[in-house]
Amino acid sequence: MAVPVVSITDLYHPPEDPGDNVDLIMAYGLPDVDLRAVILDALEEKRALVDGGVPGYGGPRDPGVVPVTQLNAIFGRNVPFAWCPFTRMRSLTDELRDVPASQQHGIDLLLRVLAESPEPVHLLSFGSARPLAVAFNRDPSLLQAKVARIHLSAGTTTPTYPEWNVVQDPLAMIRIVDSGLPLSLYPCATKDDCYSYDNHNTFWSLPDLGWIAGMHPWLRRYLGYALGRSSRPDFLRALEEEAPDEVMQDIYGRRHSVWETAVWMEVSGRVLVRRSDGSHRIVPAAEVDPGDVVIRNEQVPCTATTHPSGLYSFELGGDGRTTIFVRDDPAEYEKAMIEAMPALYQSFRPTGLE
Repeated sequence: MAVPVVSITDLYHPPEDPGDNVDLIMAYGLPDVDLRAVILDALEEKRALVDGGVPGYGGPRDPGVVPVTQLNAIFGRNVPFAWCPFTRMRSLTDELRDVPASQQHGIDLLLRVLAESPEPVHLLSFGSARPLAVAFNRDPSLLQAKVARIHLSAGTTTPTYPEWNVVQDPLAMIRIVDSGLPLSLYPCATKDDCYSYDNHNTFWSLPDLGWIAGMHPWLRRYLGYALGRSSRPDFLRALEEEAPDEVMQDIYGRRHSVWETAVWMEVSGRVLVRRSDGSHRIVPAAEVDPGDVVIRNEQVPCTATTHPSGLYSFELGGDGRTTIFVRDDPAEYEKAMIEAMPALYQSFRPTGLE
């Protein structure tokens, strides 16, 4: 059976972090995942940060309604989506009920999906923890009953560097890490920055995006539209036409930073392997061949302690209710992922536009 999942993502249109557009394909493409909803985690103040956002991806922007609608069309799905409060929490117990009605729908959707699900649901957070924290404050008993596990892609491996997702809403991060809910941590950064490597952070980097050329045409056009920052208003028709060659060549030549793949592997029960012929693939655990070498991508028990900054520290050991990501050799891991992740994306065969 596919694993029931809600993806909570700080996906914007136009993109702020192009990794979010790439990452959400996993939610639709992995057959092991039953995507119940997409919750858009936007922050109004973010538009004013760093001259409008991440350098190279200036604002203004809005929650990623366009890319979610495109992926629903590509995969023939009708996954519900909504955005959440744009305002930071003002206290650990803030329910943010005083924000505009349009910003309430994401929290309402999250709570409704949990209430209607006959089994516990995995909640994947790729932004601030605000949607999770607000939902928990409004109905803690529901989350305690229906959350299989929270997968929190945020934080640092030591509580020093002010990691981006934590900075967006420190109180929300504290609320979730201290909530007592089943929690898997995927630190994005080390003590230095979010582009360094250690055994517990998830960062790795692709040297280019040329592999997009080998993806299914609809997915290639989806990424061409997003990463090319197209202003076409007919964003569904754009999936039927190739982006200009000069746009795609520029995209193909870009380096690409990745933090999220470890989460999708864990949730879908997939592992990273080196085949006997030296190639690397991401495969279901049940399909590991006798000659395969598994490259570690795991969660191990830990205890986590929050800090006033919103960051957390951890110690290995515990009962497994809280766990943290671990890999053995970051260089070996990156080398394997550079081959395996593009191969996985190229294997997706959507049928929604046929």
